[in-house]
Amino acid sequence: MKHSRLLFSFCLFTLSSLVFAATPTDPQIAHIVVTANQIDIDAGNLALKKTASAEVKEFANRMVTDHTGVNKQATDLVGKLKVVPADNDTSKSLTKDAAANMKQLNMMKGNAFDKEYIDHEVRYHKLVLKTIDDSLIPNAQNAELKDLITKVRPAIAAHLDHAIKLQNKMK
Repeated sequence: MKHSRLLFSFCLFTLSSLVFAATPTDPQIAHIVVTANQIDIDAGNLALKKTASAEVKEFANRMVTDHTGVNKQATDLVGKLKVVPADNDTSKSLTKDAAANMKQLNMMKGNAFDKEYIDHEVRYHKLVLKTIDDSLIPNAQNAELKDLITKVRPAIAAHLDHAIKLQNKMK
């Protein structure tokens, strides 16, 4: 458990460094948005299969539903704008970190799974909000892309608040 938090802290530092090392283009931002949402969809689907907790199940279902909706909006927008999402260091880092998280979660059961899933959701939503605020919104050049990210930010903040409440209940 301590190892996963250390790994996540390192990844957060690495991701923050990547975010600030280069200004992302709109195609890169689109890829980051879709990647970040898909990561939470995948983790939510795993939680739906593994948890016995009604509260964790409800949270995971909300993650799957909300992030699927955002991905549909983002996909529709990039299609309309004829933007091809471009893989980049940030989206690659997110994907790599998500794979490590899923591997760890797959090995866990019961309350240990629930606690680690929710702890990760708190850390992940903090990271996503920081990335939105520090990189995605300031660097999005297309007004519609910037507007989409700005409109979904409150939902991400609400997810974080919900995850923190669950985390506090589990302590």
